[in-house]
Amino acid sequence: MKKLLKKFIEKKLRNYSKKILDKYHPDIIGITGSVGKTSAKEAIALVLLSEYNVRKNIKNYNNEIGLPLTIIGSESGGKSIAQWLKIFSIAKKIIKESAEYPEALVLEMGADRPGDISYLTKFIKCKVGVVTAVGRSHLEFFETINNIAKEKGRLAESIGLGGYVILNADDERVSTMRSKTKAKVITCGFLGSADLQASDVRIGGGNNGNGNGNGISFKLKYKNNIIPVALPHILGEHFVYAALYAIAVGIVYEIPIISIVNSLKKFESPAGRMKLINGIKNTKIIDDTYNSSLQSAESALRTLKSVSGKKKYAVLGDMLELGAESEKDHKKAGKFVKEFGCDILITVGERSRDTAKSAEGAGMARDFIFSFGNTEEAGKFLQERILEGDVILVKGSQGMRMERIVKEIMAEPLKAPELLVRQGEEWMK
Repeated sequence: MKKLLKKFIEKKLRNYSKKILDKYHPDIIGITGSVGKTSAKEAIALVLLSEYNVRKNIKNYNNEIGLPLTIIGSESGGKSIAQWLKIFSIAKKIIKESAEYPEALVLEMGADRPGDISYLTKFIKCKVGVVTAVGRSHLEFFETINNIAKEKGRLAESIGLGGYVILNADDERVSTMRSKTKAKVITCGFLGSADLQASDVRIGGGNNGNGNGNGISFKLKYKNNIIPVALPHILGEHFVYAALYAIAVGIVYEIPIISIVNSLKKFESPAGRMKLINGIKNTKIIDDTYNSSLQSAESALRTLKSVSGKKKYAVLGDMLELGAESEKDHKKAGKFVKEFGCDILITVGERSRDTAKSAEGAGMARDFIFSFGNTEEAGKFLQERILEGDVILVKGSQGMRMERIVKEIMAEPLKAPELLVRQGEEWMK
């Protein structure tokens, strides 16, 4: 019964959203990739907002139900039939009457299983497509990383003449997608072959107004010009990619480069994505609890190394949906812990015990490695252990709910609803 109801709601939402798009013809910027989608979405929307009426995904609505809800402009009806009927009524009104509809939609497109992007691009026709990276997220359902790349590439394939495809030049599986599209291609990355090339990244040079010394800056090379770009509210070199994608979209829309760079000064990372939060006992927390994969874990650990502090804690929860690669990737994460000089490793979950064993095998002293079965135990241990000046990275897959640990050790837990991920009523239950 639940499956039938979901299929009915999905079909109705698709039909309504298609009619809305056919009536108002907004430009659509679609974003997909294994990592970095949400950050790219936020940066792109910020740049376009300087000159256009823009709407971006509501919350994390990036699937076959969430995207139509964003197009309609409504939140989920949850388990309430009455609420879904109300959403359908809103959609009908938008279709029948003249509404002030956004000029551009910036839509993050998720792909948990084969066919997801193909399904979305059949009724959501993008003018611009952005592919961020191909990693092992959801490998359990795709079996091979090449299958993941094939699915992500469907977005590039769906965009025809007159459109634009923006690709990560540093990811070989992404950069080769240029041969599968008829659209104009703009490449972004650190390689010299990129149309938009970043270099000379400096971490910690900015300040977000709270004394944390947060921020990064880099040099942008575009058409033989060198342009300084500052992201004062951002922590983590990988956010440079989000800025590059946003700059590329701004160029597509002929926004002056100075305006683009000025807009990016306001760019902030979304909740749960390398967010620097004040912790108890004058500590710093790097909250990266939204999700996890080997690729993003490596990037987070690299950033932890660059942040000044007394002792560096890596608190790593299980990385889920990795299928046959799970054990191998958890072991690699342990090697990264040692490689990037973490002082203390805390793992949460059964899979992450492989991370702990691997870190010890790589030369990390056993006395500085601790493993827990759940977030409550890990949070209590941290409360007692951390001291002034320590820096704590907290990261894990969505299903591990690692944000609970951050809430345990943050200086102002009452601010959790505005600072942490998954604080809505549905998650609290």
